[in-house]
Amino acid sequence: MKPDDGYVRYIINLKAGATSAKTTGRKFKEYLVKQGFEVRAAFTSSLGNACELANDAAVDFNCAMVVAVGGDGTVREVMQGLEGSDKPLLIIAGGTENLLSNELGFDGTLNTIIDTFKNGQVKTFDLGNFNGSCFTSIAGFGFDGEIVDLVSSSRKGNITYGNYVWPVWRTFWEHKFPQMKIKVDDSEIFQGQAVVFVGNISRYALGIGILKNADYSDGLLDVCVFKCNSKARFVNLSIRTFLGQHINNKNVIYTQGKNISITSDMPEKIKTQIDGDPGPSLPVEIKVMPQAVNVLVPPSAKPAGFMNRIIRSIR
Repeated sequence: MKPDDGYVRYIINLKAGATSAKTTGRKFKEYLVKQGFEVRAAFTSSLGNACELANDAAVDFNCAMVVAVGGDGTVREVMQGLEGSDKPLLIIAGGTENLLSNELGFDGTLNTIIDTFKNGQVKTFDLGNFNGSCFTSIAGFGFDGEIVDLVSSSRKGNITYGNYVWPVWRTFWEHKFPQMKIKVDDSEIFQGQAVVFVGNISRYALGIGILKNADYSDGLLDVCVFKCNSKARFVNLSIRTFLGQHINNKNVIYTQGKNISITSDMPEKIKTQIDGDPGPSLPVEIKVMPQAVNVLVPPSAKPAGFMNRIIRSIR
């Protein structure tokens, strides 16, 4: 990419938690200016505003690239705004977990951001459509939906890993594992008590490979169903998942598809989450949006594991 190709739209969420990301974003902006690029920065007033800013950039002939500085929610909204555009997106992660950035192989350093920009390696990224709203990474139904709901309802500023301790503990003891019916491409794959994950990336919180076979550019969404009717079984499946041994377990259904339907006779009992934010109520229809966004990725990068994510979170 050359300065003559057009300006760089910078979309920044100042409320995202990581101070280091704000510093990296500022230094990369300075780098671009020194290279002769015009950088037009905009600060988001809300997640919806991030989508609007990205959509404006997507249809602007003079815009050559978009940079998103923020957490998973900000990146999701920017991607939704860019859906269908050929404008490449570069992510500078600034949230707590940064699921997508970690999946793409970013390590949070300025050198990696600059190398990614200079190398210019672009990959297409599928999006999921969840009752009309986009998601980039993982949607959860049941257990983790309750956790996200509790964290969100008590949020007072930036979220840290510490904000999850009490909600996880409380949900573990109070969760009742409600019944759900799951269909994939119009075929019913399960009906009963369950915890369900649908997504586009291989690793979830702390680098756990719940959807370990997921490929964000294959035109499919991965589905993992934990057949759970007790805390003991949930703990057993969680340990197997952490060890990467859950896919072939008799109490796990793992598949892929383009259209996923999740319903329940007790929809009010089931909380949902999308990319770490509270999601809509059941019933839900999830569809893949193949090759929706172009993303710049580090050369020879791979998803970050458990230890790397912990180290990055405390920088």
